[in-house]
Amino acid sequence: MNAYKKYITITDPSQLILSDLPFQVGQRVEIIILAEDNPRAEISKKLKYLFDITQSLPGVQDITEAEIEAYQRGE
Repeated sequence: MNAYKKYITITDPSQLILSDLPFQVGQRVEIIILAEDNPRAEISKKLKYLFDITQSLPGVQDITEAEIEAYQRGE
């Protein structure tokens, strides 16, 4: 089986138009659609989850802004 890869951007989620394909009239083909991963979105999701877990730790809510600023200054 030969494979042919083509990247397109979805402009209308109700239809997909493929053009300029290297196949013959009447040739049977198998269509598999894979969405491209978005690594930035995945990292953002994981980071938000980490922040949520961190904020739920006991004692975290007791840290003051002054303590945070002192830590940022290296004190």
